[in-house]
Amino acid sequence: MPKTRAQMEADEARCLAPYAQRTADSAGRAHPEPDHPYRSAYQRDRSRVIHSRAFRRLEYKTQVFLNGTGDHLRTRLTHTIEVASVSRTLACALGANEDLAEVIALAHDLGHSPFGHAGEEALNTLMADHGGFEHNTQSLRVVELLEPVYPDFDGLNLSYEVLEGLRKHDSGHTRPAAGDRPEESFPNPSVEAQIADIADEITYYSHDLDDGFYHSLITEDQLADVTLWRRCADFVDANYPALERKRRRPYIVRTLLDHTVADVVSASSGRLDATAPASADEVRRQPGHCIDFSDAMRGEIRQLRRFLYENLYHHEEVATPNSRGGEIITEVFKRYEADPSLIGEEAASRIETQGLHRTICDYISGMTDRYIQEELSRLAGGGGS
Repeated sequence: MPKTRAQMEADEARCLAPYAQRTADSAGRAHPEPDHPYRSAYQRDRSRVIHSRAFRRLEYKTQVFLNGTGDHLRTRLTHTIEVASVSRTLACALGANEDLAEVIALAHDLGHSPFGHAGEEALNTLMADHGGFEHNTQSLRVVELLEPVYPDFDGLNLSYEVLEGLRKHDSGHTRPAAGDRPEESFPNPSVEAQIADIADEITYYSHDLDDGFYHSLITEDQLADVTLWRRCADFVDANYPALERKRRRPYIVRTLLDHTVADVVSASSGRLDATAPASADEVRRQPGHCIDFSDAMRGEIRQLRRFLYENLYHHEEVATPNSRGGEIITEVFKRYEADPSLIGEEAASRIETQGLHRTICDYISGMTDRYIQEELSRLAGGGGS
């Protein structure tokens, strides 16, 4: 006999921490839908994200290294899967809602442009007089507007709590009225949104180190003064003194990931114990985030971040091809701007409601690295749509 949605919600009420976001307490969806008999709302949201076109396109979008430059390098998709994994680990350890934390993680990069942050910067410059471009905001546009898969509404119609988790840079979060609950604004999002946010940071830095080593752009000697790396290397060497090189370095990266996750669990548990939020909304009302590193680890993470910017992200072999990607985006954008008839038919249908520049931005940001290069070749050859 299948486990029903009602039974799942009863399990949440019994097993989750008081401050966790329970599915039964969701503010719902912009377009009300009947409950599913044996899937919770956040499980349905997860399926909608995974089955979306935007999610599939992440496979061919740059994380740090240009897509296609190495079979073992992270893409935007593999990064997203890794963030979702860390999010579930943190949520489980802290008694939060694993399904909600996971779906926020799975959706958090849906709005990323081709060519990584260089592409984002190019689009933001091009859109400077038209509202700008920022990938978190674009992720919201993807799930609220740009995925045309349902007959009665645009977007994926995700639960409010998922959308809340995608508004990473908002100064406040306003939840609409639902039932007897009035509209309310909060300084912070749910504990699950905070978990997905810090999981993104943990995953980003640890796995960029791994990719940097794989591409031979950084060395262990360069990391000698990076406290977190040195501490993890010392731990591995003390426990596995004869470990061969090809196993040692990946295991140090894994240890770094484990140590940062453990630190977040310990530090966040301490904050939650001290503030003792009795509900999900009490987490939202806190003056700051409950989910974070310890002060000591935060300092070490900042040091690692500086190292990566100085030695990896701005490395010529990373910056040069990604910069070229920004140039490709600029050229394609300007060609569409000069002749909107070149835009794809589905995207062009939004010009009247969204405006020409936002429509172009939406269209380009959804492209993969490969597709936009092919598109530039097509446009340069004089082809039309």
